Amino acid sequence: MKMNLLHRLYLEEDGQGLVEYTLVVLLVALVFWMGVRNTNVGDSLSQGWSRVLNCVTTPFSCSA
Repeated sequence: MKMNLLHRLYLEEDGQGLVEYTLVVLLVALVFWMGVRNTNVGDSLSQGWSRVLNCVTTPFSCSA
């Protein structure tokens, strides 16, 4: 039974496209992470979301 499953996985190519797209997405994410990891983008995003949260919770104290 187990050998039959392994033999089918080896021979059939039904999931090949999904695996290839997954690998492409992982490669793009890795390249993006390598390009952004040494910048201050994360700090800027964090500060921006904090301002958005403050404006949502107390709209009258929000400044543009």
